[in-house]
Amino acid sequence: MGDYSKALEFYEKSHKILEKSLPPNHPELAGSYNNIGLVYNNMGDYSKALEFYKKALKIREKALPSNHPDLAASYNNVGSVYHDMGDYSKALEYYEKAHKIYEKALPPNHPDLAASYNSIGAVYNNMGDYSKALEFYEKAHKIKEKSLPPNHPDLALSYNNIGSAYYHMGDYSKALEYSKNNLKIKKQVLPAKHPALAFPYNWFGKIYRSMKDYPKALENFEKCLSIWKKALPENHPHIAIAYSNIGDVHRLMSDYEKALSFHGKALNIQENVQCNPLDCALTYINLGETYREIKDYSTALTYFQKGLEIRGKKLPKDHPDLAIVYHNLAKLYLSTRKYSIAMKNVQQAIEIAQEKLPSTHPRLLKYKETFEKIRKKM
Repeated sequence: MGDYSKALEFYEKSHKILEKSLPPNHPELAGSYNNIGLVYNNMGDYSKALEFYKKALKIREKALPSNHPDLAASYNNVGSVYHDMGDYSKALEYYEKAHKIYEKALPPNHPDLAASYNSIGAVYNNMGDYSKALEFYEKAHKIKEKSLPPNHPDLALSYNNIGSAYYHMGDYSKALEYSKNNLKIKKQVLPAKHPALAFPYNWFGKIYRSMKDYPKALENFEKCLSIWKKALPENHPHIAIAYSNIGDVHRLMSDYEKALSFHGKALNIQENVQCNPLDCALTYINLGETYREIKDYSTALTYFQKGLEIRGKKLPKDHPDLAIVYHNLAKLYLSTRKYSIAMKNVQQAIEIAQEKLPSTHPRLLKYKETFEKIRKKM
């Protein structure tokens, strides 16, 4: 944490000097705003990061030609903050502006073009359009394979992204394979306590959880948390995500007390620090599932509704993550014998999943199973 505040202090001092000696639209001032934005971004203060990135962009739009790479970098930075804040349509808009410049200004195998494909793929991934995400990730990967050495960190990112798309499409063995390639490279190129080492463990946790290997899931989520705790400020949004994931595995192992404790730790950060509202929604939904399983249905309903409200505002209407909440609600209404509302919710879940997920996806099969249970009760 000290490193970030030192960096901020340094950049702000140098910015004051530049402001005195340069005209207000000088490109060097944009670079300085950019550096300050980057530090805020790394600290997880997204609104401040956005403010400084936009100041940099404003100058660059006035001072640079329309196909200048620095202008593309600025569009990209603004896009990435919107992405982190969960505003995916805004993120896509800025990423596409950057991509247009890269296509005109760069050779077809340039790493920046690959990075741009990656960013667009990541937005589609978060919008729940996994096959489109995979298409962009693979375009990026092809460029990287041609232009980079085999243990380059950017290739690790590529493996991570392709693994993530396969995970969401329910192909867990492929997801595991790509995530292992990701970790292999990261271990070669990063120091042992680097925060980026946590991400592969987070993925392993998610994959093993989906494969119902809960002890392995827990072990990986705990590794992830331990790395982030050493490397990041204690109220960083990433740490909250790790707490929520650990809480969810405890729920799946029927240790409800521990589950509630970890979700509480997650919420404590998420409700007091500006983070992606969708991360907060996930914690609410995890809490809802925990309360549903301990048969506290009214509390469960409150949390599901909080989670659904955020996802409903932030995600496209046919996003698979909305189907998850509809299915959770269906199970809740089934338990409370409100069969017609249960049926309505499970049908919504199935409709989305049939449109967005492969027909063999484990979640779709689960939804159909719940549908049958409700149908038999009606």
